Amino acid sequence: MSKRDYYEVLSVSKNASESEIKKAYRQMALKYHPDKNPGDEEAEEKFKEAAEAYEVLSDTDKKSKYDRFGHAGVGSGFGANGFHMSMDDIFSQFGDIFGSAFGGGFSGFGGTRQSRRRVHRGSNLRVKVKLSLEEIAHGVEKKIKVNKYVKCNSCNGTGAKGGSSYSTCPTCNGAGQVTRITNTFLGQMQTSSACPTCGGEGQTIVNKCAACAGNGIVKGEEIISINIPAGVEDGMQLSMSGKGNAGARDGVPGDLIISIQEQEHKYFERDGINLLYDAYISFTDAALGSTIDVPTIDGKARIKITPGTQAGKVLRLKSKGLPSLNSYSTGDILININVWTPKILTREERETLERLSHSPNFEPSPTGKEKSFFSRMKEYFSN
Repeated sequence: MSKRDYYEVLSVSKNASESEIKKAYRQMALKYHPDKNPGDEEAEEKFKEAAEAYEVLSDTDKKSKYDRFGHAGVGSGFGANGFHMSMDDIFSQFGDIFGSAFGGGFSGFGGTRQSRRRVHRGSNLRVKVKLSLEEIAHGVEKKIKVNKYVKCNSCNGTGAKGGSSYSTCPTCNGAGQVTRITNTFLGQMQTSSACPTCGGEGQTIVNKCAACAGNGIVKGEEIISINIPAGVEDGMQLSMSGKGNAGARDGVPGDLIISIQEQEHKYFERDGINLLYDAYISFTDAALGSTIDVPTIDGKARIKITPGTQAGKVLRLKSKGLPSLNSYSTGDILININVWTPKILTREERETLERLSHSPNFEPSPTGKEKSFFSRMKEYFSN
């Protein structure tokens, strides 16, 4: 079943402001709230549909992607992984929008829905992963040990000692907030803040777990397997959802951010998806022609040096470079030819070169139209 347009779901235009989107969602949520429509599955689906639309349109980045690519730009449902939130997820994430319409903590309309705790989210973690050029070319699976906060085994992350339950906070009566009224010269002013007793959760633990002091998380470590795709670049960041620090009191874990660090290669310099290689050949190879072996990512390749090759000429090995991360194309290896000048000569070699240096045929032509090397050599030795 295809999804309806999110703007249509909330009955707003594409140019609607943030406050208009929020107001429209609140009206839809109040209309189809499960407590107001007990047993009505159609109303519950519309309630979830409205929450899904608001989850995307209230986020600037997601809204931009949705406007450009539609549903494909934001996955097939809630969040980046495309899964649907439960009713608890909706209330914990968007509960503040309802205000006191449901009797504080969603207990209105007959008090059928109990107060919900604030959901804590664990912090993100950042790690650097060093990769060789060979690993970048083919992609690789890396296993790394990460020191992080993990769920407490003693209380299974709840923060409550074996079997202990939560009780409604006596200070805020489960609202998670306290309201204060102060008198000023402008009149009475009302301010709200997180409850100092429960920290905004609305509930307190009857007996805290001794192992984690009621936080539900402890310091630990985890071996994480990271699948790195081929074609990544130095400085690029990858994200693994839910692999960061665990959230307090059975909360939502943060993400693991992986920063790619490319190691220097023995032979190649990288230029996007192309690889640059400096090849050094002798004067005689450049003049007479030859074949040489050059390295590749997977071994070696033999290339032909044509007679009369000049220093600075660039040869190309097609599709021997790196794969593109975002397409099916593959780069090339670009071989820069350098003619090596010997530093030490024997007496015979020096005498031969001195004889050749006096020949006008060995001077570069100002027009660039030179006789072939073999023609010049034939003329020189025939004299």
